[in-house]
Amino acid sequence: MSRTTELLAGGVALLLAAGATGWYLMERASSRDSAAGTSPPSHDADDPPKRDKFGEDRVPANKDVKKIPIDGERAIKYVKQLCDIGPRVSGTDGMAKQQELLIKHFEELGAKVTKQEFKARQRSQRNDVAMTNLIVSWFPERKSRVIFCSHYDSRPAAHEEANPANWRKPFDSANDGTSGVALFMELAHHMKDFPTGVGVDFVLFDGEEYIFDPGTPGLGNGDKFFFGSEYFGAEYAKTKAKLPYKYEAAILLDLFGHADARIAVEGYSYKYAPKLVNEVWAVAAAVGAKSFKNQMGFQRGDNVLDDHIALNEASIPAIDIIDFDYKHWHLLSDTVDKCSAKQLVEVGTVLTTWLQMRK
Repeated sequence: MSRTTELLAGGVALLLAAGATGWYLMERASSRDSAAGTSPPSHDADDPPKRDKFGEDRVPANKDVKKIPIDGERAIKYVKQLCDIGPRVSGTDGMAKQQELLIKHFEELGAKVTKQEFKARQRSQRNDVAMTNLIVSWFPERKSRVIFCSHYDSRPAAHEEANPANWRKPFDSANDGTSGVALFMELAHHMKDFPTGVGVDFVLFDGEEYIFDPGTPGLGNGDKFFFGSEYFGAEYAKTKAKLPYKYEAAILLDLFGHADARIAVEGYSYKYAPKLVNEVWAVAAAVGAKSFKNQMGFQRGDNVLDDHIALNEASIPAIDIIDFDYKHWHLLSDTVDKCSAKQLVEVGTVLTTWLQMRK
């Protein structure tokens, strides 16, 4: 995930349609954005669409919606199981071990797992590296489909450590990517007969964190992010006219699984998938998910380059569930103890409630 860092004066005001209340998203310019080699989706309209009524009344009263018994402690055990492998850097033995573990887990619980294999070359590296996105499919025969996604590679260096001598020390990357994968491992226990009308794909992106050279702030150089999601999005865009299914929506999880997480609305998510933002945040309000912040009148937020950008480029409405200010981001301190069973249950409840409403 490439995060923005320099505040633009005044921010960007987005007007709400229902009433005269303003929703302010402070867009940040980033030295890392240019280093990432990724741009926001290019659309005809410069301004985000005006939103219709935003709020809890968007959630229909549906007595058939069930509370799924998500086991947060089991999800935390999955975080630990993955971190115990050691670094899971793209193209390494650690990544291969993780792939084997995940494929076995999802297939034993009834999913169809597809390996989307490709090669990529990082700017700072001499050779290509083999990468693999994992697509975990439930109800593969259904033509209308949604995506829950996360990256599952870990970063080869802890570049936010103040002392460069610590950059090469192995670190868990427990909340950064791994928490999303672990939540999907837990949700897999509930998916075989899940009450929804759509097909569901858990998509695990490789190569999001394949960064060796973070670049020099302000110079716009360095390695690029998002190999896996860009490949996935490009393949879908290239073949979707012939595919027997269509992706209707995608929800990305990143830096969300810690105690006291603050899940504000991410700027590009709202700009390019406002209807999906409205749905998910309304569900969060309805189920009492306190980490999802939806303050009318003033909303602090960021525009974040992440794996959802490539999906929006491929005409898949995609949003990012993320805490912009996770203080252990790309640090050795991003360890299993930072993840919260309660928070994983809370986000999982939002996802599973929203999914039951898809017909």
